[in-house]
Amino acid sequence: MAAEVTAYQRALRSGQGALRRAFLEAARRLLVEEGPGALTLRRIAGDVGCTTKVVYTMFGGKDGLAEALFTDGFERFRQRLLRVPAQGDPVAHLRALGVAYRQNALAVPDYYRVMFEQAIPGFVPSEEARGHSRAVFEILVRAVTACVTSGRFSADSDPEEVAHMLWASQHGVVSLELAGYLTHEAAERQHAALLDTVIGAHLTDRVF
Repeated sequence: MAAEVTAYQRALRSGQGALRRAFLEAARRLLVEEGPGALTLRRIAGDVGCTTKVVYTMFGGKDGLAEALFTDGFERFRQRLLRVPAQGDPVAHLRALGVAYRQNALAVPDYYRVMFEQAIPGFVPSEEARGHSRAVFEILVRAVTACVTSGRFSADSDPEEVAHMLWASQHGVVSLELAGYLTHEAAERQHAALLDTVIGAHLTDRVF
């Protein structure tokens, strides 16, 4: 009977990109199912079906793997925001980006915790990794800027400050929802209300 093909062997046949994804998926699964204590190179290598040397060679150790999870999470987030269709009204587009923030967090809560809630104790993202988070934030800053330049937002609205206010309010609701302190229905209502409050505070015509 033929030997069972491991995840490592399958990924290896598809190239380095598939191999990297296999390691990240194994790490994500261990983090979610067993907690950060299970996130070791030995466990990840065992799950994928290779030696720890292969994981070390690709990521340079546990910190490198944690950074890869952090970066991958923000890249997924960036792609999710870029898929939000542009709309004729920049305010509607900005609000849609806010909705996408929560949708992304609920779709990949494990990545969200790595990105925003220090799910891996001791892990500190490098400046390069933080650059990925900044690239995502800039999507929101540009959307706020469009609201200002179109005249929908007050001319003295600071795009970066407004973007931070939006992220801070959304993060609060999403974190409470993921921790089980808010039901899905309550979180949806409160998230929408906070979006309307922050956006409404800067509108020139108070019409969404």
